[in-house]
Amino acid sequence: MPKRKAAIAVGGVAALGAAALLLPNANASQDKNDMNAAGTGGVKTLKATQASGVAAQVQKILGDAFAGSYYDSAKQQLVVNAADGDQNAIAQAKNAGAVVREVQNSTRALKAAAGTLKTKATIPGTSWAVDPRTDKVLVTADSTVTGAKWNRLQSTVQSLGTGMATLKKSAGSFKTFVSGGDAIFSQTQAGGVRCSLGFNVTASDGSPAFLTAGHCGVAAKDWSDSQNGQPIASVDQAKFPGNDFSLVKYTDPNTQAPSEVNAGNGQTVQITQAADATVGETVFRMGSTTGLHNGQVTGLDATVNFQSETNPGGTDTVNGLIQTNVCAEAGDSGGSLFTQDGSAVGLTSGGSGDCTSGGETFFQPVTAALQATGATLGNGGNGGSGGNGAGGQSGSAAPSASASDPSGAGDQSGAGGDQIGGSADPSASASDPSGAGDQSGTGAGASDPAGSGGDPSSGSGSANDGSSLTGSN
Repeated sequence: MPKRKAAIAVGGVAALGAAALLLPNANASQDKNDMNAAGTGGVKTLKATQASGVAAQVQKILGDAFAGSYYDSAKQQLVVNAADGDQNAIAQAKNAGAVVREVQNSTRALKAAAGTLKTKATIPGTSWAVDPRTDKVLVTADSTVTGAKWNRLQSTVQSLGTGMATLKKSAGSFKTFVSGGDAIFSQTQAGGVRCSLGFNVTASDGSPAFLTAGHCGVAAKDWSDSQNGQPIASVDQAKFPGNDFSLVKYTDPNTQAPSEVNAGNGQTVQITQAADATVGETVFRMGSTTGLHNGQVTGLDATVNFQSETNPGGTDTVNGLIQTNVCAEAGDSGGSLFTQDGSAVGLTSGGSGDCTSGGETFFQPVTAALQATGATLGNGGNGGSGGNGAGGQSGSAAPSASASDPSGAGDQSGAGGDQIGGSADPSASASDPSGAGDQSGTGAGASDPAGSGGDPSSGSGSANDGSSLTGSN
């Protein structure tokens, strides 16, 4: 299949700003000489992608005392939390290059708090994620959580004890962003569905395929790269709710599916491997509706509770998501979240707000989706390494990324280019039985005008989005 032209005349000034930040350094070297010692105690100056490897090393050193980590972008340092840690182990962690701070809440305590929230406060319109910067569980309620529901949530947070969790309100409402890379389209009995391609991959049987959101995969089976075009790919696996990822196989086994993301304006970024997210690192999101935007990872192991569209009064819960302050809108679902060096990080799931007023967006980790489906990305890697814990993560970064595309503006058929919705292994999960480590995809809520939530039991879903699910934006 020849490369497909992608009309990325969207995103405005914000997208251009993100491109300016991303592209000049897209081929930045990961020279080990950049890891210079800064100050005393062996603390090193690190790039975000280097920090993830140090985090994995320090987690092994600290063992049960490890309570998460985050990247301080201003100082270019990895900060690691230690709860009741052995002083000898803490000294070793410092010598490994990290800034170590002793905190009150252990990983076990934070997971227990998330488990209590799961048991007592699984309310549509709520989310929670571990924030290693505050050593607390960050609980968020959208604008639909009012009255008795708000009182119940507030009471549950207070019951966790002082210093364990924080509660905040979100102005918008949590929803899936169906209607994100380049657009992919499908037609269902309920109408048109639009999503975005996340990353091109190779399926376990060697066939070309791509990853997108799970709620896209359960909403429709066959996908096209044009609004009224013939299907060019079909869902092989799909998982939603619980997780939110799909594997979609191209129907033509000779399809060219390069591992790259269309960054707009004729630029592409080579995607060579997947990596786990690091709190504090800068990430980029590409979607067919809003184009390229950037922001920071703000939390890990996020749980999001959506009003179920297929079960009135029910809740679609997705666990283990990456929480960010990157904006997104309807149609961006399934689109690619990646780093400047070309590491695949996530698939757009859902959130609140838009790219005018801002908001928060949640992403399905790519590493979990690859491991669940058996697919490989880029150089054949199927995910980062290391533990996720309560804010801890690891994973290696891609060695380089290409920012050149001589074929013209938006010319892209790679990862982040035209994608077709797929499906994920329903048995796959990066879940933790306490709920803190569960993987959370997003469910389309009844209050979500952009949602396309489907019923995973039937493999089909209804799309209620008049603008984002009809293929017109």
